Amino acid sequence: MKKYKDKKQYRRKGYDYSQNGYYFVTICAKNREIFFGDIAGEKMILSEIGQIADKFWREIPNRFSIAQIDEYVVMPNHVHGIIIIENNRRNAPRRVLVNNKQISKINKSTITTNLPSHIGKTAPTVEQNAPRRVPTGIQPLVKNSLSSILNHYKGNVKKYCNKNNLECFTWQSRFHDRIIRNENELNRIRQYMTNNPLRWELDRNNQENLYM
Repeated sequence: MKKYKDKKQYRRKGYDYSQNGYYFVTICAKNREIFFGDIAGEKMILSEIGQIADKFWREIPNRFSIAQIDEYVVMPNHVHGIIIIENNRRNAPRRVLVNNKQISKINKSTITTNLPSHIGKTAPTVEQNAPRRVPTGIQPLVKNSLSSILNHYKGNVKKYCNKNNLECFTWQSRFHDRIIRNENELNRIRQYMTNNPLRWELDRNNQENLYM
């Protein structure tokens, strides 16, 4: 049997991750260990660390005024979420309710005008083009960039764990990101996250699937 091994993949070359946009991100616990809870009855039951991961995720907009959160889910060993970077508050996304959570209606003008010219307008499915891994420390952090937001989030969770006898927890040093290009793609990713607990047995982040 062959051991699963991560392959380093780098973010989109030349793309400014501090500019306005919708970003689908995935952050994993180190070695994809189970820290955040477990799936029972197709529902996620959060552990203490999982509750903290959920709490600090919801508090991202409190720390970064240019950031909003959309749909997200805390899974047994990873967190999926959509982060919206919107520097021009006059064009902030309209708020709507999905699954009893207040999330954003996508700003079509923002999402299309801020893309590199070589990106096509036809969006692949989530399965066809999964989020890419981004090693931390490749370049200096840019203020209010996606990396700075996620580093702050990960740091808050780790700091809590260190202060509460949960030092065993640590994050994987990389995160996955995907630039969301239109509303159809946004809705597919939202549905993907909603279905994540239902498909945990098949999830590539499930430890039981890491050894093939």
